[in-house]
Amino acid sequence: MRAEDGWRLRIEHVTTFLYSTPARASYNEVRQTPLTTGRQTTLESGIRTAPHALQNSYWDYWGTQVVSFNVDAPHDELTIRGRALVETKVAEEPATATWDEVGGRSDRLSEYLAPSRYTEATPHLVEVAAGLRRDTPQDTVRAVADWVHGSLEYMSGVTSVRTSAVEAFEAGRGVCQDFAHLAIAMLRLTGVPTRYVSGYLHPKPDAEIGNEVKGESHAWIESWLGQWWGLDPTNATEIGERHVAVARGRDYADVAPVKGVFAGRADHSTKVSVSITRVA
Repeated sequence: MRAEDGWRLRIEHVTTFLYSTPARASYNEVRQTPLTTGRQTTLESGIRTAPHALQNSYWDYWGTQVVSFNVDAPHDELTIRGRALVETKVAEEPATATWDEVGGRSDRLSEYLAPSRYTEATPHLVEVAAGLRRDTPQDTVRAVADWVHGSLEYMSGVTSVRTSAVEAFEAGRGVCQDFAHLAIAMLRLTGVPTRYVSGYLHPKPDAEIGNEVKGESHAWIESWLGQWWGLDPTNATEIGERHVAVARGRDYADVAPVKGVFAGRADHSTKVSVSITRVA
């Protein structure tokens, strides 16, 4: 692959659960397999667990590949290691859909227009959204993304995975999940079907080949403009070679990288690390 054609990224995502006393058993769902789309191709992917467990793979309602497994023996630690090799490129420009064309899909895309768990709005946000609606859906998406980028300060540790768009807006700060939720809430109010995308972002626009860096899970949005088109409101940028999409849904609740339950009365803590290497 030539550099001008895109990037090739290797990703390792490690999640470790530590239990104060052994969990008798656990059931887990993992959403860490990158999608293959018109903008990216997954060349390799896999999930390994310790303790080892038999895996089942399926596609969920939203089009995300899920790996599920049971650990049926007592365990005081569970490690889930996802690895992938993905080729990426810059996304195409959005289609030039009219408001009538976007509205014509409202029945089929109603789940991406209705408020969801994290994307409820206040009367004030309804008023702001009305003022952000532009002559075209494309311009509206850009206006909302710019507004969100200017309304929130990126700051880790002040919100959690349970923080809603309204709570993040009122706090005036948050992380990529909060930027995405607020943008989704506002765009749905304007009548643009919009969904949540989770994945990864290489942190360096000028990444050197072969240099492994610390990364994080990332989130952005995709809006229906005759076709799905993505924007990253956290970084005020279009989706490009540094973005790797993994899961899509109404909000974070549909795409969490790991969901699980365990049997027992133990307390537990979680450690997560993500490393990303540009290999071509």
